[in-house]
Amino acid sequence: MDRFTYKKPSCTSRNTPMKHRKSLLRLALGLALLGSGLVATAQAANEQYFPLQSYRVGPYAAGGTGFFGGFIDYLRYVNANGGVNGVKLTWSECETEYVVEKGVECYERLKGGLNGAPAAATNPLSVGIAYATLERSTADKLPLITINHGRTDSTDGSVFAYVFPLQLNPYSEVSAIVNYIGQREGGLASLKGKKIAVLYHGSPYGKETNGVLETLAKNYGFELTALEVPHPGNEQQSQWLNIRRLKPDWVILRGWGVMNPVALKSAQKVGFPVDHIIGNIWSNSEEDVIPAGAAAKGFISITTHPSGTDFPVLQGIKTAVLDKGQGNLSDPKRFGTVYYNLGVVNGILNVEALRIAQARFGNKPLTGEQVRWGFEHLNLDDARLQALGAAATETVLR
Repeated sequence: MDRFTYKKPSCTSRNTPMKHRKSLLRLALGLALLGSGLVATAQAANEQYFPLQSYRVGPYAAGGTGFFGGFIDYLRYVNANGGVNGVKLTWSECETEYVVEKGVECYERLKGGLNGAPAAATNPLSVGIAYATLERSTADKLPLITINHGRTDSTDGSVFAYVFPLQLNPYSEVSAIVNYIGQREGGLASLKGKKIAVLYHGSPYGKETNGVLETLAKNYGFELTALEVPHPGNEQQSQWLNIRRLKPDWVILRGWGVMNPVALKSAQKVGFPVDHIIGNIWSNSEEDVIPAGAAAKGFISITTHPSGTDFPVLQGIKTAVLDKGQGNLSDPKRFGTVYYNLGVVNGILNVEALRIAQARFGNKPLTGEQVRWGFEHLNLDDARLQALGAAATETVLR
């Protein structure tokens, strides 16, 4: 599978004209890595808490276990190196199964902190859960982190003070895909009269770019067809028969979990060329293509970070965490995979926001309101990237 990397200007604070917060893609590309039971870590004094609304069971477990595995391993790595200015990091998980109602319940259980350690931010990795807890997070003054997903309008920090759509938002993601299709066709003007189908997951996540695509279709004159695939996505025969009948020039795949390999196999069955299917940010992992086998050959997807382990920060995690038998992954072979590396990127963003907030409020556990200031002022220069073990991949940005 080929991946094309979305590029955007360097990360910056919310203190920009129009109070629009730029996505933090420069960091992620610079890194280039790159019942609901509670499972709590041991409590110690002087700790900062990260509540994790995770999902390790169900049809989306591959994404959840990879992402939260990378996130937790990075937190362990930070602790192994003394914490954040002496403040150790702690966390607990609450199983959501990617179900909105359970995600809200987990939020309420975890938001108050753990044994006196205040909560820094929530990272649900779920559009539905993020939407359902947005107003609660704002009322509770607890930052809500939506990496590579979430509401496009939440980029405006003057309105959504506690929501941080790091890296991609729905508009920047789908516009990058349309721009890429335009390049393949010889320019955006060549999109006029073309047919583009979007095959999307039947969830708030899957639907979140439909309005943006409709706007882009009007702007560039292409014919858009939106086809929904019901959760979890293992039945797609009727949708691909429609695609065969419609004969679109391109298909945008907004899948999740089992839906992705099923889509690639179904495309092969109806004779649709896989090299004209563009996967979105949640259709780009090893778990999406390996089960599809030969049907995935030629598939293209967008990404904000590559897979792999040959990066200093990943090697540091391996030495300090995995080699000591403390890794969070049940299958160590997934170390360095797309979902795992995204979890590491997310961990770095959270920890650096905390570190920056400490520079203002003191080297101590902070409230969510204080950590919010850190996210607003998150701006990492080359020297900091070097310290994080990321400078070797700076060329990705240029």
